[in-house]
Amino acid sequence: MLTRPLPTLEAWTAHFAAATIPVLPRTAESIDWLATRQDDLDAHSIAEFLAGDPLMALKLFSHVASLRRPGHEDDDEEVVTETLTAALVYLGVGPFFRAFQHLQTTEDLLQAHPQARDGLHEVLTRAARAAVFALGFAVHRMDSDAPALYHAALLHDFAEMLLWCHAPDLALEIRQRQRRDPRLRSAQAQWDVLHIRLTDLEQALMRTWRLPRVWRRLTDDHAAVHDPQARCVTLAIRLARHTQHGWDNPAVPDDITDIAALLNLSPEATLRKLRDLDES
Repeated sequence: MLTRPLPTLEAWTAHFAAATIPVLPRTAESIDWLATRQDDLDAHSIAEFLAGDPLMALKLFSHVASLRRPGHEDDDEEVVTETLTAALVYLGVGPFFRAFQHLQTTEDLLQAHPQARDGLHEVLTRAARAAVFALGFAVHRMDSDAPALYHAALLHDFAEMLLWCHAPDLALEIRQRQRRDPRLRSAQAQWDVLHIRLTDLEQALMRTWRLPRVWRRLTDDHAAVHDPQARCVTLAIRLARHTQHGWDNPAVPDDITDIAALLNLSPEATLRKLRDLDES
C-alpha cells in the first residue's frame, strides 16, 4: 500500500501499471462458478456476468490489449476489442478462464480498510450510473458507438478506483479535504495530495496498457469541448457525480442545461429523461 505520494506522473504510471488490478468479490465467485460450465458458454453470456464490474472490465481489456501485436494499433484488432463481448470473442472462452484464475479481490486488499471499501463503493456506484446516462444519451442521439460510450463512462474514473485499492490513506485524505472545503475542486485536491491529477494518470495508463484509442479520446475531458461523443461521457460523469447524494445539488441545473443542448431537448424534457434513466 502506498502511504506517500510518488514524485512524478511517470512514477505513478509505472507503479499502477505493475500493480494487480483487483476485482469485486462477486466477480471472482462468478468466474469460478462459470469455469465449471465453460463448455456451455459463449462470449456474450460471460460478458453479462462481468458487465457490472469496472475493475474486471479494465483487467480484461488491458490483458487483451497486451496480446495485440506491437505496432499494429492502427489495424482492426483495436476496433474489435472495444466492448466486453468483443474482447471475449477475441480472447476465446478457454483462454479467458485460463488467464483469470485465482483473482485477487477488493475485499482481499481492503479487509483492514473499511473506510476505503466505502470510498471505492461510492466510485463504483457513480461509474455505473454514469455509464447508464452515457448510454442513454448515445441512444437518444442514435450514435452507433453507444457501447463504446457506455464502457468509456464506466471506466472514466478507474484511476480513482485503483487509488482506493492501492493507496487508501491518500484517497481518504483527498476526500476529507473536499469534505472540509466543499468548494475545493477534485483536480486541485488530487494535486495537493498526490502531486498529479488522476485524469492525467488515466491517460498515461491507457497509453501504457495500449487500450483502444477511442477510450483515450472519449475519456479526455479536454476533447469534450469539440467532440459530441466525448461530451456525452463528460456530461454523464458530471451528472452522476453531482447527483450521487440526491438531485438537489446546486450544480445540477447547469448540468441539465448542457445535456439539453447536447440532446436537443427542452430542460423539462431533459430532466424527465434523466430521471427515467436513473430509475432504469
